Amino acid sequence: MTARAAALTLARRLMAAGHEALFAGGCVRDKLLGRQPKDFDIATSARPAEVITLFPGSNEVGSHFGVVIAKFRGHHIEIATFRTDGSYKDHRRPDSVTFATAQEDAQRRDFTINGLFEHPETSEVIDFVGGLADLHAGILRAIGEPTARFREDALRLLRAVRFSTCLSMPVEAHTRAALAECAYLLDKISPERIRDEFSKILTSSRRAEGVQLLVDAGLMRHIVPEVLAMIGCEQPPQWHPEGDVFTHTRIMLEMLAPDAPLELCLAVLLHDIAKPPTQTFDEAVGRIRFNGHDALGATMAETILRRLRYSNDIIAAVVPMVGRHMQFMAVQHMRKAKVKRFMAAATFSLEMELHRLDCASSNGFTDNYEFLQAKAAEFASEPLIPPPLLSGRDLIQLGMVPGPGFKDLLEAIQTEQLEGRLNDRADALAYLQQLLDSN
Repeated sequence: MTARAAALTLARRLMAAGHEALFAGGCVRDKLLGRQPKDFDIATSARPAEVITLFPGSNEVGSHFGVVIAKFRGHHIEIATFRTDGSYKDHRRPDSVTFATAQEDAQRRDFTINGLFEHPETSEVIDFVGGLADLHAGILRAIGEPTARFREDALRLLRAVRFSTCLSMPVEAHTRAALAECAYLLDKISPERIRDEFSKILTSSRRAEGVQLLVDAGLMRHIVPEVLAMIGCEQPPQWHPEGDVFTHTRIMLEMLAPDAPLELCLAVLLHDIAKPPTQTFDEAVGRIRFNGHDALGATMAETILRRLRYSNDIIAAVVPMVGRHMQFMAVQHMRKAKVKRFMAAATFSLEMELHRLDCASSNGFTDNYEFLQAKAAEFASEPLIPPPLLSGRDLIQLGMVPGPGFKDLLEAIQTEQLEGRLNDRADALAYLQQLLDSN
C-alpha cells in the first residue's frame, strides 16, 4: 500500500465519523509540482482525543498541539487538528493553540505554497492563502507578514532558503527582506535543527545558490561565520584565475554532482576555510601564500562540525579530507608504499572527486588525478594494504620487549612489503634481523 492510499483510508475514516479531513502542506505542493510526495499529512476538524479513539495505538507526540501520528499498514501519517497558534516566546513552538477552521489553520502556516489543502477523494485544491498563484509563478512567499512568521519559528528562515533552493523558486522581495531583518533569531535555534536544514541545502542540486542566499540574507553569519572571511580573500591569479576563495568554493559547489553525498559537500565548503587566517604575501617571489591552511583547515572544520552537532562518522570523514587535500600535489613524488597508504584511506574516492573539482574550478591541472587513476588500475589486482607479514606477537616470540619501537619496526617491514621487496614471512624475518643489527 502506498503512503497516499494509507492516508486516503484514514481520511475516509475521519470523514465517515463526521469530521472534515484534508491533505495538507508538502504533499499537496509536491503533487502540484509533479513531484512524488514523501509523506502525507492530514488536517482535520477532529480533536486529538477523537483521532485517538478512531485510530487506537496512535502516538500522541503532539496532542497538546493537536498533532497525532497514526500508524496504518506500515505508514505513519500525521493527523493535525485545524488550529491557530498563540505567541511563540521561544521562537520555536507556540505557547498555546486554539482549535479552529481550515481557513484559520492555513493562515498560521509558513509559506503560501505550503498552505494548500486537497480534498482526499475529489482532489480539489483548497487555497486560502494564494498558494496556487505563487506556485504557478514559481515564487516563495511567506503567509501574511513575513517578519511575524519568522519570529514565530526562526527555523523558517532556513526553511525559506531550503525551499527556494530545492524548488528553484526565488524568494519574494518582502519575504527576502524579512530574512535579513530576522537573521539574528537563528541564535535562538538549537544547533541540531540548524544542522538538519543546512544539510538539506548543501545536498540540494542547487547548493551553490543556497549557500549564496545564506550569505546574502545574513544567515551564514549564524551558521558557519568562518565562510564570510573567504569573501574577498584574494588568491594568486596564476593558480586561481577564477577569483577569491569564496568564488572558488562556490564554483566547486556548482560542479558537484546533483546527488553528491553530504560528506563531500561539507568537505568542498570547508576545504579552504583556513585560507583567510593563513594568508601571507611572499615578497621574495611576489605572490600570495596560504602555508598550512590544510592542517589548520582540518582543525577549523572539526570545530565547525562539532558546533553544529554533526555525527562522529561525518566528522571522521570530512576532517581528514580537508586535512589531506593538498597532499595530492605530491603524489607523483611519493614512494609506492606511501601512495598505497594514501589511496587506502576510507574516503579516498571522495577525496579524488574533491581534488578533481579543486583543479577544474581553478588551474585545470589533471596530471595528479590521472596519475592516481593509473595507479588504481595498476594496483587493482591485489589489496592496497595486504595482511602484514609480521605482527607484534611475532616480535614478542622472538624475545623482544613490547614498546614504542614496535610500531616503527612493523611499519618499516610493511613499507618494504608494499614496495614489493618482501613477499613472505621468511623475507620479513630476515629484514627484521637487518634492522635490529643496524641498531
